[in-house]
Amino acid sequence: MRRTGLPALLLAAALVASACSGGGSGQDGDVVLTLWTRAATESLSKAYAEAYNATHSTKVEVTAYPNEEYPAKLASAAGARALPDLFAADVVFAPQYASQGLWTDITDRFEGLEHREHLAPSHVRAGTWEDRNYALPHTVDLSVLLYNKDLYRKAGLDPEKPPTTLREYADHARRIHALGGDVRGTYFGGNCGGCVEFTFWPSVWASGGDVLDDEGERATLDSPEMAEVFEVYRSLYEEGVAAPASKDEAGPTWLGALRTGKVGIGPAASVWLGEIAESGADVGLAPIPGLDGGESTFVGGDALGIGATSEHVDQAWDFLAWTTTEQAQVGVVAKGKNVPTRTDLAANEHAAADPRLVTANSLVAKGRTPYARNFNASFNDPQSPWLTALRGALFGPDPAKALAEGSTAITASLGQG
Repeated sequence: MRRTGLPALLLAAALVASACSGGGSGQDGDVVLTLWTRAATESLSKAYAEAYNATHSTKVEVTAYPNEEYPAKLASAAGARALPDLFAADVVFAPQYASQGLWTDITDRFEGLEHREHLAPSHVRAGTWEDRNYALPHTVDLSVLLYNKDLYRKAGLDPEKPPTTLREYADHARRIHALGGDVRGTYFGGNCGGCVEFTFWPSVWASGGDVLDDEGERATLDSPEMAEVFEVYRSLYEEGVAAPASKDEAGPTWLGALRTGKVGIGPAASVWLGEIAESGADVGLAPIPGLDGGESTFVGGDALGIGATSEHVDQAWDFLAWTTTEQAQVGVVAKGKNVPTRTDLAANEHAAADPRLVTANSLVAKGRTPYARNFNASFNDPQSPWLTALRGALFGPDPAKALAEGSTAITASLGQG
């Protein structure tokens, strides 16, 4: 039975509004739609709105809130029956919000999108609850390998041949570390649950393993693939190949470490490519590989849906559908050097000049987004059982025990959602 966090009257009102909507003409010039987003997505959300407002009588007004305050802001608005017309959310929250009825059911409208099969599949899955669609991809962020080509050359490595296995990645890191001085082979966020899931899990997936069952109700951290992936990173840290600061990296200084030009290769966010290149480094980009081959990525970013209490469902859908068009995905998203949410637009005119961007964009179709209702408390929260497990697996005396106990604790946490 569908669980919900909204009062029955609120859900009823949302269903009535949805049933009475007539197809998304978006022609009421008096309507100003409210769109909420977290700060991390503010710039692209506003770029969407600016482009849409320039050609439509209905207008979209974007309000952003600090990332850490945003979930509470949405919960408060839901309780007061005052959700915005549209709101975006970190895609890992999408199953929770969909199951709670915070977004309007858009299943029938979604089925009418000609290009629906080209939308980031893992994001579409995240915004689905009990076979009903509630949200569409809004922004996409991907995990990739970024490597310093200058250090590759100094280490005698071919800068045009990045690693195609995780074991080869470790070998490249060791060879670069052997340059000595203040150069380190690699770097990772060892005290950050979100950082490790974003960058380690793709290697597990590419190796044929998984982290959760299909319904997001049971953790599988104690798989052979997970153990071997952690062993690779644990060894790199113990050998000093991974910078010592990796152990305490909680996220804020991760990009800065890669920008110094003293780190050879590391898993990172694709959006950092431009920022690192601006420092003058010759940066390469490659997919995150599995232990012995394959490739995957964590498809992060935000999902966008229509607030369950919106009185302007037609107009809100018109904007939501427009964001998936080629006009928006190429003219707004790709033009701003962001990753399109459509897999058929990976090699667009703005990405074509930079093969690295085409490589990153093409990973959307191959990557995954974890699906679980109680994801934040189980994995991203600083007090989560995942952080305890990963710290034990990377730096503790018994990695196998840490992962096994982590699986049990996370499974229990997931059941509380």
